[in-house]
Amino acid sequence: MIRGIGTDLCEVRRMAKLLTDSSFLQRYFVETEQAYIVSRGAKASESMAGIFAAKEALVKALGTGFDGIGLKDIVVAHDVYGAPSYHLLGPALERAQAMKVTRMHLSISHDGGMALAFAVLEGE
Repeated sequence: MIRGIGTDLCEVRRMAKLLTDSSFLQRYFVETEQAYIVSRGAKASESMAGIFAAKEALVKALGTGFDGIGLKDIVVAHDVYGAPSYHLLGPALERAQAMKVTRMHLSISHDGGMALAFAVLEGE
């Protein structure tokens, strides 16, 4: 059963400007996300926009927005093939558990200077 759906768009150019500020990276992304973004070289701003949109999409799917959930409570990881996934911490994990979420799906796409993320939460 679907427990929540969320989507978000993020402008890559906006993230490119923020990428020059290391304090922004440290404030909103965990170390593994920061390392992934920086490792992407010329595509770093696209990756940063995608991860940021993924976090926004998830809080929409959780039905909370960022009320009580921090950006660092949502970790976006990538497998060896580049497929993204969520790892939740603290209040984000507690909310997902309260919603009886058992599986989380994430898709990220980039085109025309925009990054799109789509989250689907499944549960009992």
